[in-house]
Amino acid sequence: MLKQVRTALQVAAATAVVATSMYAGSAGAATIIDEWSSIKAPPAPALHAVTVDPKTTALLMLDFNKQTCNMQRRPRCIASLPQVEKLLKAARAAGAMVAYSLGGGGHETDIAKEVAPTKDEHVVSSGVDKFRNTDLEKVLKDKGIKTVIIVGTAAHGAVIYTASTAAMLGFKVIVPVDGVSADIPYAEQYVVWHLVNAPIISNSVTLTSIDQLKF
Repeated sequence: MLKQVRTALQVAAATAVVATSMYAGSAGAATIIDEWSSIKAPPAPALHAVTVDPKTTALLMLDFNKQTCNMQRRPRCIASLPQVEKLLKAARAAGAMVAYSLGGGGHETDIAKEVAPTKDEHVVSSGVDKFRNTDLEKVLKDKGIKTVIIVGTAAHGAVIYTASTAAMLGFKVIVPVDGVSADIPYAEQYVVWHLVNAPIISNSVTLTSIDQLKF
């Protein structure tokens, strides 16, 4: 009997040691912050050539006003303007709808002159999600728009939120990566990765470049 009790105690003690070790290992597990410098970026997503129907497509020009697109804060936005201007001219020539947004408290007159709206092009003012508290969804749907092309700044602000909402509202979303900018390249990188990997929205998003996009 004494031997059985001693054996039971030994088993219990061993179990306690194992449990304590497991808890200690769990409590000390590395977080994403601890692993930060060792994480390798996944392969770059593919860009696709795209041809759109101008009758059912709108180009959304997000926050190209001087408060958010300037050399001091986002020189990468300024660098994107020649390509965005090329896209804008192509969209207008094809008769596609063009709509603008303003960020950072800007006004229409603050939009970079290279890509400024005409008097007939719709402009909304909002935070990072350009559908929130604006008539953008109604305006697009009233025009029979099924696809939106999104360019603008910042990638991690207006672009990611507006593209995500557009996808969840049922629009097809096309993002020319050379028309999207942020403060630093990493922000553009993680947004591009997110758009084609996030649940639900990734099924509606296509990445392209301005030269690969045709009307």
